Amino acid sequence: MAFANRIPLIQRIQELRGSVVICYLTSLRPNVPTAMADDAVRVFFDHLLLLPTRPIEKLDVFLCSNGGSGTVPWRLASLFREFAKAFCVLVPYRAYSAASLLALGADEIVMHPFAELGPIDPTVSNEFNPVEQGTGRRLGISVEDLRAYVDFVKSTVGITHEDELVKTIEILAQKIHPLAIGNVERFLLQSRMIAKKILRTHMKDADDHTLNDIVENMASKLYFHGHPINRKEAKNDLRLKVLDELPPGLESCMWDLYKDFEAEFDNLAHFNPAADLARETQMQPGATREYTLVHVMIESDRLSSKQATCRRFTLQSLQPGQQAIREDILSQGWTHSSAPVAESPPLRLSSSAGGAPARGTGRQEPTAS
Repeated sequence: MAFANRIPLIQRIQELRGSVVICYLTSLRPNVPTAMADDAVRVFFDHLLLLPTRPIEKLDVFLCSNGGSGTVPWRLASLFREFAKAFCVLVPYRAYSAASLLALGADEIVMHPFAELGPIDPTVSNEFNPVEQGTGRRLGISVEDLRAYVDFVKSTVGITHEDELVKTIEILAQKIHPLAIGNVERFLLQSRMIAKKILRTHMKDADDHTLNDIVENMASKLYFHGHPINRKEAKNDLRLKVLDELPPGLESCMWDLYKDFEAEFDNLAHFNPAADLARETQMQPGATREYTLVHVMIESDRLSSKQATCRRFTLQSLQPGQQAIREDILSQGWTHSSAPVAESPPLRLSSSAGGAPARGTGRQEPTAS
């Protein structure tokens, strides 16, 4: 569970693949809020600046995430193309939603037998979304759920008369603010636009029909946002550029590297501060417990960047018989650690194109999430 332990695994994958590897993982731990976000793009840039040449022949991104912002994949794919002639994605486990969208931009998707991609239909949330009773939080609206409602009314129920269709839309508008519905349409168009643009970065000769077919399959034809796409389905049914027959050494190395990250994120343990407080303090008002939660990691054999928060949970008494837990974020941001010199020999790359000089990045640089 330490950067130094992962360096040999990263370097071994680089040897097997003839590439430079940068890992990008977000926490999969239940109840820990994490997403692919714009601040990761700036951190990636620091990692890419360490490359001794530009462009390199091949960049491999070791990727695991449940998704996040739909604009991040386009920003990252464009950045990777500036620094590498070929950009590939290695998926050891999950690459859902926005992570799947990033994989679409790769020249090759290398999938472990346990790997899964997911549909790229977005879930949209803004200030006009409906509010959940009891918690007050805004509920996300799935683009495909909204489309499925209309399809259900027209195809399954068989309502086709214009006046009746208008009534079904009126019923929907009573539950969801019209501006929230309009926002869903914008995100629907944006997600398809980004998917098509990101495919075009490496499928330059493909016609619009081919690209549109891939996008439609990934966005709509899987019907369920949580549908796991295995590597055979990704290659044979969705016609993605998937490498699904891995050498044994690469397969085991990818999984060992993922398990080390999994332990650092503590992905296998549910995060439940309420249960911890109840068990350890017998529910005494004023009792506190502090946690450091790792949300995102970006790591190469030269630099490890970690986005984490320190949170304090306090048990409060509201009135007789009622208690609540207050959450305070004590600190948050990115920290950066350089690899031990002995663990990180100079990269030997075949490309000799003029590049940016390597820079040291052993500094601490907090960034608000």
